[in-house]
Order: sequence, then structure tokens, then C-alpha cells
Amino acid sequence: MKLIQNPSRPEWAALQQRAAQQQAQDVEQRVQQIFEDVRQRGDAALLDYAQQFDRADLAAVGGLRVSPEELAAAAAQVPAELQTAIRQAHANILRFHQAQVPKEERVETMPGVSCWRRAVPVQRVGLYIPGGTAPLFSTLLMLGVPAKLAGCPQIVLCTPPQPDGSVNPIILFTAQLLGITTIVKAGGAQAVAALSGGTDSVPAVDKIFGPGNRYVTAAKQLATRYGVAIDMPAGPSEVLVMADSSANPAFVAADLLSQAEHGPDSQVILLSDSLYMLEQTKEEVERQLRELPRAEVAAQALTESRAILLATPQDMLDFSNEYAPEHLILAVHNPEQLAEGVTNAGSVFLGHLTPEAVGDYASGTNHTLPTNGYARNYSGVSLDSFFKKITFQRLTPEGLLNVGPVVEIMAEAEGLRAHARAVTLRLESLASGGERG
Repeated sequence: MKLIQNPSRPEWAALQQRAAQQQAQDVEQRVQQIFEDVRQRGDAALLDYAQQFDRADLAAVGGLRVSPEELAAAAAQVPAELQTAIRQAHANILRFHQAQVPKEERVETMPGVSCWRRAVPVQRVGLYIPGGTAPLFSTLLMLGVPAKLAGCPQIVLCTPPQPDGSVNPIILFTAQLLGITTIVKAGGAQAVAALSGGTDSVPAVDKIFGPGNRYVTAAKQLATRYGVAIDMPAGPSEVLVMADSSANPAFVAADLLSQAEHGPDSQVILLSDSLYMLEQTKEEVERQLRELPRAEVAAQALTESRAILLATPQDMLDFSNEYAPEHLILAVHNPEQLAEGVTNAGSVFLGHLTPEAVGDYASGTNHTLPTNGYARNYSGVSLDSFFKKITFQRLTPEGLLNVGPVVEIMAEAEGLRAHARAVTLRLESLASGGERG
């Protein structure tokens, strides 16, 4: 990690830069080709890409869909201890998201004018779950729990096959726990393309959720041009830690590395008003890094990461709000007080005993969060992400008499005569004893 001491405020912007995130033109062109191929050849294209990218001959093992037999057999391959942990995480995530169930309330804006809003689930959702070196069954919990809780009628899970044509059994166990049975052995941009337009084996969806590499990210962006919504703009994972002299350098180092090991393009930022804390944490990072199975990956991420000495806690807070981190850890003696000033962050972890890892897995909050500064204007995935909000209104005769003249005056002022007439005709009908609502 680079150590920077007391940078001036004009220098902050350069220190807040993420690694270059511009999609290379060849990536975008390749994704466009994949979309066109999948839209033209459907399942045949997906089978070819599985052979090419995943080294899996799916035609030899029954095709693209996970069979009921495969799904039922998954639990036997998952250790009992892990099953128990997943069930507990599921319970915590469900409990937190149940508190977000929207309530329908009718509001009488004036006598006889009733308005209300109803939450209607997105009818068809696609969940993309990576399955490579780190199969993210935890992300399946984060997306599947609110999708089920919202009541989405159709949930399609896409995840890459293993070379033998199977799907990671932990992902299948988690899907079975959630009650998701439509599971497609497809990864990468081709899975997103299939979800966007549909094939014989892959139902088309209305909204796509889930993380992925730069090809998946580019594919999700392209999907929006086909009328398919996505959860949020995505980028590499990141964490910002504010640590004062009360923090434990070993804890802080572990938090930084837990984010760095996600991928070589992840970014970690450490802020402190204590030079001693920064130096001790850097030493801990180097020591702990040597012990990690993914040390090479984490080391690459650390080359784009920074440890920054700032004068005061307020300076740290200001820097963080400008950076807008995906994850924010407040490893300080007064975390609740400092948290009051947080305006831009995906998820916040307070105090010395609250590692970001608990949010990744089992505290209950959702770990699908805005990155790359999008926490300035996006929220993380929640139950709301799986709903559309539809407004309704109904007028009684009294309501039309009350609000009608207001609409007539405003419509005439905008030159929209038909709008005014739609009200006037009804008022005249009421006056003559006609339609009564």
C-alpha cells in the first residue's frame, strides 16, 4: 500500500481515483457479438460457449438445465457444518429483509380524492451467480431471499458449469434451500444475453441481478438497451477503513485483506489521524498477506490501494463521503457519533468488533452494493429492488368537484385543452345529474 501523509484537499481527488474502469473497446465488441450470436442461435450458442469457456460438454450430460435429480443430490455433497452455517445466514438475511415489506396506505389528499401506492413484484428476475475460483453462494442468498420474499413469480438462476458439466453443489444446495428450481448452466456474457432475450432453455427476464467480471458487467449494461433492467452499475469490490489510535492494527489489516482478496482490481483505502496506526497496519498487512491462499490476487489489489494520514476525524469523514465507498468500516472509539455524518456509502460497519466480512455473509444486511462511487446516488440491493411501485387513485363526485377546477385551470395554462376537457365533461355530467362515479 502507498502511504500518503497529510495531502491537501485539492490533492484528494487524485487519491480517490479507482483503477481505470473504462471498458476496453474489444470487450464491448466481443460482448455485442455474443449477444447477437445468442439471439440468433439460442441454446446452440450457449452449448458452444460452455465448451469454449468452461470446457464443459453439456450436451453429453443432459443439456443446459439442472435436473431435479442433480438438485436433490447436492445436499449430500455439502458438509453438515456448512449447511448449518448457510441456514443460519439465510435466517438472518430473511429476518432483516422481512422488516422492509412495504405497507399499502391510502391517502385522502382532499375530500373525495383517494391515492395509494402498491408494491408489485417484478414478474421475471434473473440471478447471475459466478461459479469460478470463488463460487459465490453467499450472493445467491443475498439475491434469492428478497426475490422470494417479494413474491417474484419467476426466478431464473444462471451460473457457470464445472468442466464435468455439473454445477457447484453448494450453489445447488443454497438454491434448493431458497426454493429456486429453474437453474441454467451458463456463465459470462452469454448468460446475460440469454436472460435478456430468452432461448429454448432460458426464460427471458425483466431484471437481472448479480456480480461478474468485466464481460458480465459490459453485458448487463448492454442488456438495458434491450429493455431489461439491472440491479445497479457494477465494478470491482472496495472498502474504506477509518481507524484512529484505538483501533487494532491486526483487525484493520485483516479487513483490508478481506477485500483485496476478492480480485486484482479490488481497492482498499485506509484513513487515520495516527501515523503510528498506519505504519503498524502496513506491517500487519505484509505479515498476514503471506499466509493467504489468494496472496497473489490480494497483492495485485494492494498496488492500487492507499494508506492516508489526515489531520482530524472530520477530515477522514469528508474524504470518505467524497470517495463514496462500497463498504465503510469505522474502527474508531466513537463510531456511532461519526456514523451520523456518513452521507455516501453502500454499507457501514461500526466499531472494532464489526468486520466487513459479517455483512458479506451472515449479519443480515445485503452485500450487493454500489461500487466505483455510485454510492453517491445508488442504494444497495434490498427488498425494494424486486418490486415496482404502482400508484392508484379514485375520485368520488365530491372529489371531482374539489380537484376538477384545479386541473382545468392548470391544463388551460399549459395549453393542453384536451386535459381540461376530460375534467370539464365530467363536471358537466355531474351538474346535470348524470354519471355518479
